[in-house]
Amino acid sequence: MTTTAPSPARTRTALRFALHYGEMAIGMALGMVLLGPLWRLVWPASAEVFEIHLAVMATNMVIGMLVPMLLRRHSWRSIGEMSAAMYAAFLVVLGPYWLGLAGAGFVLVWGHVLMFGAMFVLMLVRPHDHGSRR
Repeated sequence: MTTTAPSPARTRTALRFALHYGEMAIGMALGMVLLGPLWRLVWPASAEVFEIHLAVMATNMVIGMLVPMLLRRHSWRSIGEMSAAMYAAFLVVLGPYWLGLAGAGFVLVWGHVLMFGAMFVLMLVRPHDHGSRR
């Protein structure tokens, strides 16, 4: 059995893809950390309703993800698709929460899992947008 090493071009593309995914994840974390306190100052009651808290958190992550995508000169369509994928993931898990089948912890954990999965799938669907930009 012989194996062949991936070509240097393919390795570079995979590394750029992984780097971009990581940049977006770091941007999202920074968005939550930096913008969360601002929301609490501007709208203290936003943390009292779980769905509002969730929407604010998702928005903070979207804003944080926006920065690396803008720096990579992504189109607004591409940014909009990625943002929609992030919000949609949380909407999926809100159904069981509203039906009383799951708690807030379930929504937070599985919303993030689905969000990162949806982002990854979207990046695979549009590799020209996410694997080779710089």
